[in-house]
Amino acid sequence: MINTAETGLPVRLEGKFKAMVFCWVLGLGSLVAWNSILTIGDYYYKVFPHYHPSRVLTVVYQPFAIGTMAILVYYESRVDTRKRNIVGYALFTLSTLFLIVPRQGKGGIGLYFGICLIVACFGVANAQVQGGMVGDLSFMCPQFMQSYFAGSAASGALTSALRLMTKAAFDKTHDGLRKGAMLFLAISTFFEFICIILYATWFAKIPVVKSCRSKAALEGCKSVSADLAAAGIQRQDEGSKDDRLSNKQLLFQNIDYAIGLYLTHVLTLTIFPGFLYENTGTHQLGSWYSLVLIAIYNVWDFISQYIPLISWLKLESRKGLILATLARFLFVPAFYFTAKYGDQGWMIMLVSFLGLTHGYLTVSVMTVAPKGYKGPEQNTLGNLLVLFLLVGTFSGVALGWLWTIGNGKF
Repeated sequence: MINTAETGLPVRLEGKFKAMVFCWVLGLGSLVAWNSILTIGDYYYKVFPHYHPSRVLTVVYQPFAIGTMAILVYYESRVDTRKRNIVGYALFTLSTLFLIVPRQGKGGIGLYFGICLIVACFGVANAQVQGGMVGDLSFMCPQFMQSYFAGSAASGALTSALRLMTKAAFDKTHDGLRKGAMLFLAISTFFEFICIILYATWFAKIPVVKSCRSKAALEGCKSVSADLAAAGIQRQDEGSKDDRLSNKQLLFQNIDYAIGLYLTHVLTLTIFPGFLYENTGTHQLGSWYSLVLIAIYNVWDFISQYIPLISWLKLESRKGLILATLARFLFVPAFYFTAKYGDQGWMIMLVSFLGLTHGYLTVSVMTVAPKGYKGPEQNTLGNLLVLFLLVGTFSGVALGWLWTIGNGKF
């Protein structure tokens, strides 16, 4: 590619693989803190047995994520993406660190309320990071978006693996469940800190990232100015956004994608994690059962993020994506009857398909939807889609309480 003083574009788009690796790590950091909370659910159920931790903490988390995300979407064109992402990762790091502090074996309402406050901070941080990163990557290579969501899914698989290892290591020791959970949170805090360093120092300087951001700036995207400055590119606000589509127009043109993301997350969060912790009964795996189900979901969710890289398995049809999303609602009766009458083998199979379809549909929509738009529009569309994703997550968590009507377990 040609380099000119006017564009600031590099001669060659070097560093694509490096950028994909960085996106993967940054995606991991965007959800590793929250997945930490979900994965140590067995510890919280022991400390707070009467407070429904997996359900309550998720309900606390989501309104703060949605509220913050709605504000950021409204002011998206004026928000400094660099500061937004760094603040988000820093808030994740500090919040996860504070979770390590409580040391009591039994928990009262005061300690539970404190944990809820920290989880609310997770929600704010998630809106900062996920919306900022998805908006930023929407005007870059689709592979970057795929790598980011693969990293997000990997956070679930990684936290599940670490939790199984820490539970095995401390299972027979005094206060072992707490020790394992605290060690697990310390490792998660370290990952969040690494993300701050990666994003603040190296990511912006990768040639292909600089090129994509320079192109977006030429098309009128002002949110990349600080990242370009960090990469040594000073630009004047010469791009005009007068001819860009409004948020409303972008939403109407992509309403099927937005609804698809919403429904995908409604269905998934109706079942995961609350149903898997509270409504699947007791089986041969004993206290390991819920942890194994969570781990299986996370592993298949991670694997599914790479399926769209295989061209003949990639689904780009808008009608096909909607039909596949609606078909997933057959999981509701399937999980109900399996929990009531089936054994653990059937439940493990269902959880595998739940994770497989969730990750596949999410990454398919997020990589296809931004195509054909200018940089500022792609940034805004990415933020809008994340908003619908978060609203769907909250709706699913709220609907998940319906499983508790009548009996807590089937």
